[in-house]
Amino acid sequence: MSHLFPHTAYAEDQPLVHTILTTHVLFRGFQSGAAIGLLVGSARHSVALLRQRRAPSPLSVLYTPARLAFLPAVITRSTAVGAVVGMALMAVALPGRMWGREEIEWQDRSWRLLENKGQMEVDTWGLMGAGVGAVAGIWGRKGLVERGLWKGIAGGAGVGTMVGVVGYMVWRYGVEGGKWPDEEVAKVEV
Repeated sequence: MSHLFPHTAYAEDQPLVHTILTTHVLFRGFQSGAAIGLLVGSARHSVALLRQRRAPSPLSVLYTPARLAFLPAVITRSTAVGAVVGMALMAVALPGRMWGREEIEWQDRSWRLLENKGQMEVDTWGLMGAGVGAVAGIWGRKGLVERGLWKGIAGGAGVGTMVGVVGYMVWRYGVEGGKWPDEEVAKVEV
C-alpha cells in the first residue's frame, strides 16, 4: 500500500500526508480486528466442540454436528466482524489522536512510514494476502446475497492479511535471516 504513495527526501515536502496516515491506521485497525476475530471465532468453535463431546445438555441442540463441521464459515464470519469493528474503532481513534496537531506532525509520521523498509514490506505482504483472501472469500461463499457478501469479502481479506503477515515473517526472518540485501553489501565493502 505504501508503494502507491510518493515519497520525498524530506518530511516537510511529503504530499498526501492525511491520506497516507489514514490508510495506514485503517489498515492496521482492519488487521488487528481480524486477528482478534480469528482468535474469538476459533475459541468459540473449540468450546462448541468440547461441549458436544461432553454429556448432553439443553444447549447441545445448538451444537449439532452439521453446525460444528463448518469451521471456515465460523472463522470467516468472526474475522469479518472483527475486521470491520477494528477498522471502525481506528476511524474514531485517529482523529482523536491527531486532533489539534500541526501539519508537520502529520508529515513526519507519514514520511517515517514510507521511510521504514520493514513497514513497507509488511504492508505489501499484508495487502497481497488481503487481496487473495477477499477473492477466496467471494469464491468460497455459497448464497452470497443470503449470507452477506460483505462477510465473505471482509472475512476472506482478514484471514488473507493474517496469512500475508505470517508469510512476511517467515520470509524476512526465516529465509532472509532478518537481513536486508543492502546490509550484506555494506558489510562486505567495509
